[in-house]
Amino acid sequence: MRKTLQIGALLLLILTWAITAFAILGPNGLPARIPTHFNASGQPDGWGAPGMLWVIPLIATVIYLLMSLVSRYPSSFNFPMRTHPAARRALEVIALNMLSWLKAEVVFLFACIQYTAIRFARSGYGTLSPLFLPAVLIVVFGTIGWHIAAMRRAARAH
Repeated sequence: MRKTLQIGALLLLILTWAITAFAILGPNGLPARIPTHFNASGQPDGWGAPGMLWVIPLIATVIYLLMSLVSRYPSSFNFPMRTHPAARRALEVIALNMLSWLKAEVVFLFACIQYTAIRFARSGYGTLSPLFLPAVLIVVFGTIGWHIAAMRRAARAH
């Protein structure tokens, strides 16, 4: 499952770069002013030049690379409970799964925001759903909570 998530996150990252490049460099130019920020209700409230669209895939790439780098060193992880050496490998596997899920979720989040900003710039209307931010928070913190609970169960089992 972890390999599938990693491939999916990488493909989403590539897609984010591709839609950005096509929007900026493609045949259908963008207007001089595009949305760069959306408020909590999903309405654009920040504006900038089309070149600002490069920021989203750049941030997504940095986060992706940092999470990938952290995943390479599971032996340095700290866990939110006392661990027995026998449980260490099981906890590392759970933590690596959590990082894979979070990486995919974060890249998906950035891809959605980028797509919405480009769509709004091209059409002049559209919003992020007002449920977008609560849904993102529930998914991300739900993923963290789920995996921490799994870590606690694994630590107690050993």
